[in-house]
Amino acid sequence: MYTLEQYSALIEEQLKQLSIGSKTPAGLYQPIDYVMAAGGKRIRPVLALMACNLFSDDIEKALMPAIALELFHNFTLLHDDVMDNADLRRNRPTVHKRWNENTAILSGDAMMILAYRCICQAPPDVLPVLLDTFNRTSLEVCEGQQYDMDFEQRTDVSIDDYLKMIRLKTAVLLAASLKTGAISGGADVTSAESLYQFGISLGLTFQIQDDCLDVYANPDVFGKAIGGDILCGKKTYLLLTAFEKADSKTRSELSTLLNEQKIPANEKINRVKAIYDHLGVNNVARKAMDDYYQQAMLHFRNVAVPDDSRKTILENFAVSLLSREK
Repeated sequence: MYTLEQYSALIEEQLKQLSIGSKTPAGLYQPIDYVMAAGGKRIRPVLALMACNLFSDDIEKALMPAIALELFHNFTLLHDDVMDNADLRRNRPTVHKRWNENTAILSGDAMMILAYRCICQAPPDVLPVLLDTFNRTSLEVCEGQQYDMDFEQRTDVSIDDYLKMIRLKTAVLLAASLKTGAISGGADVTSAESLYQFGISLGLTFQIQDDCLDVYANPDVFGKAIGGDILCGKKTYLLLTAFEKADSKTRSELSTLLNEQKIPANEKINRVKAIYDHLGVNNVARKAMDDYYQQAMLHFRNVAVPDDSRKTILENFAVSLLSREK
């Protein structure tokens, strides 16, 4: 078995070996290198290697598919930043701000192609299944992004609508990472599917936690100002729960606050947060997180591995994701 540090080191070393920043034309590849050098938690490739290691000591089999997943994830962030006109990503200027929108779009397209090149280096016996999983997941992530964009203009978004969206936009990629690693490691069909469902439930928990952190995190630990979702009127689990629980007067007040552009940012955040506190939406969200986490662990227990002690590091990693403060 490997340690978390060893998984991470393997991923970083393989990314370095791709030498993306040294390729030409520089205008295409340097922005990709800039994105990948920004770091991040590398959650998806780490999950792929951990899942492979449940069934095999030869995790090199899953390394290039894991890199493909990380490239794809960062490709989606790059294009998301263009669509959101975001200024910063990981405390650095976004690609379209440092270069321009055309560069961001084209470099993002190249990242997707590089991801396919990496996944096609998987062992031939598992490549068809991995490609099918990758293709289906990639399309689902795009569907989730479209739902998210649609929600910006809708006033009738339900919590079920939101859960469907975050399942597609966030959870399926975590699930596919686990399934990819499991298949690469020789898992049986039932165990691979159980890990996939474990990833879905974990992903839902992860995104609801993100919604909570944006409002309730310690700014000094969080690394950025809280309340960003409130200021842009983003549909989150907290906001939708508030609308569902509020009486008509409070619902009207909340809508007015979100739509009023002249209210100072800090005042808007504090007043919306006060409504959340009054309605207890943070407690509702925490309960939902716990429910999805329990579902995740039920699926995890159905994963059949040669030695149950192999599960410990993945289980601990899942716990660490859900106890994070940023």
